[in-house]
Amino acid sequence: MKTIINNTDEKGRLITIDIVKANIYAILSLIPIIIIFGLPFFIIWKDKYSLTNISTYIHNIGASGIATISIKLIIVTLLGVVMHELIHGITWSFFTKRGWRSISFGFIWQMLTPYCHCSEPLTVKHYILGSVMPGIILGQIPALVAIQNGNIFLLLFGIFFSIAAVGDYMIVFLLRNEASDSLILDHETEVGCWLLEDNSKKKDG
Repeated sequence: MKTIINNTDEKGRLITIDIVKANIYAILSLIPIIIIFGLPFFIIWKDKYSLTNISTYIHNIGASGIATISIKLIIVTLLGVVMHELIHGITWSFFTKRGWRSISFGFIWQMLTPYCHCSEPLTVKHYILGSVMPGIILGQIPALVAIQNGNIFLLLFGIFFSIAAVGDYMIVFLLRNEASDSLILDHETEVGCWLLEDNSKKKDG
């Protein structure tokens, strides 16, 4: 994980992650995330998703059915990507003076990565809350519901958006020792933020 620290900049201490490394970590997280959510799912629903049942289902819907499902999955995934950034923005907007006017969105074309930016300072605890909410709402909750109701498409959705939130959790990890009331300013172009308050406010331990 690449952390950039600059104590002399007038904005404060810079904390960022390398977006390429974040994508690598996201890929590496695939196996543990599948084990966490996929293993209990298939233990509980192994009869429903036996090879015989899957083969029968594919045969019944045919090529056109598979194409339709594929298109729907692509559309739902794209909508989920939009929702991921909206959830960041909506959560952060609750803790800013200007509300939604402090939130903007963009796209890093070189990395094919959308982003949400908050132009107002937030406390560490509020910044962390806005960072983890998309992973919880679009990732962990759907995956857990899928384990309960046996919906494999919901499981795949939850797994995908749990992986998509890895970069957010990396930032949270870097902020784990900062005082919850210290001020954070989201970075304009990098995946990360400026820590505006002094290191002396770090939590003990």
